[in-house]
Amino acid sequence: MKKFLSFILLSALSLSVAACGGTASNTQTTTTAAPATTQSAQTTAAPAASTGKKVGVAMPTKSSQRWIQDGDNMKKVLESKGYTVDLQYAEDDIPTQISQLETMITTGCNVLVIASIDGQSLTDVLQKAKDNNVKVIAYDRLIKNSDSITYYATFDNFKVGVQQASSLETGLGLKDGKGPFNIELFGGSPDDTNAFYFYDGAMSVLQPYIDSGKLVVKSGQMGMDKVSTLRWDGATAQARMENILTAYYANDRVDAVLSPYDGLSIGILAAVKAVGYGTPGKPLPLISGQDAEIASMKSIIAGEQYSTIFKDTRVLAEKCSQMVDAVLQGKPAEVNDTKTYDNGVMVVPSYLCDPVIVDKSNYKQILIDSGYYTEDQLK
Repeated sequence: MKKFLSFILLSALSLSVAACGGTASNTQTTTTAAPATTQSAQTTAAPAASTGKKVGVAMPTKSSQRWIQDGDNMKKVLESKGYTVDLQYAEDDIPTQISQLETMITTGCNVLVIASIDGQSLTDVLQKAKDNNVKVIAYDRLIKNSDSITYYATFDNFKVGVQQASSLETGLGLKDGKGPFNIELFGGSPDDTNAFYFYDGAMSVLQPYIDSGKLVVKSGQMGMDKVSTLRWDGATAQARMENILTAYYANDRVDAVLSPYDGLSIGILAAVKAVGYGTPGKPLPLISGQDAEIASMKSIIAGEQYSTIFKDTRVLAEKCSQMVDAVLQGKPAEVNDTKTYDNGVMVVPSYLCDPVIVDKSNYKQILIDSGYYTEDQLK
């Protein structure tokens, strides 16, 4: 009888435990992006059940805070959707990135999300991906000379350049007829197709002022063949700015510098401060930027760098993950541009997210209120 009663109790306990262990549903919470953006960034509270699909995410380098955030956000969003993620950084070494992509293909990745180091060097490995029915999504940097690209997820890169120049236009008071002012121009890496969109966008704003004499490029250095900065290297930008100051500004001041990236802006700032800018008698030039990196945000808050362009990587990761979902389900993904991004072989269907100008007047609203940074991070 005792054994029989024990059996009954154990059976009842087992049924009770089973009843408590039902299937959990995924709960999503929405993080609202800055009011100036048109997209919202989503995060998922609980991981989804595995889809059995694997996504390779290839990022260029960890030397930039921006790419670390991109990689982290992509991994987080894709895993929340149930995908296994292989995230790799190539530290701006092209053979390393090619090797990483080859490994992703041979180890069973179904989709590759690629932020390329050199947009023109991946033709062979992407053909291998196509031969193995591995879909490819270009992430923020257009991949050239390949018909293996399914989609391109990025920001409106021409608009980024327009906004960089517009911030300088506003800061200098050019619309109010002020001037003339001296300006110097910097471009991004010549192997990054985005750099040309940034430059062209900026020049669409600045060129009329240069033509009218309201802006003067004393060095005469214009065009991406003269102003580009290989690998977006801050030290290279600093050295070039030092040379420009020595050769052309011994008796004049530079009033503004078009910089397409925060990492370059920090180098440019170092060069101008080294020759006495940043004092009451010799104010710093207005310097633009991009990516709202922490070092530059601190500089903006301190009144040094003038502005930057915020590109919400949470939004980009969500849009890119939606593309991953679509290609794995054999469905068309949402795009909003089918004309702009010709990679030399095809026009790549693209989704362009909105960039936002950030300066000292609005950084709290755009970056802190949206949850992108905390106040402590920017102290």
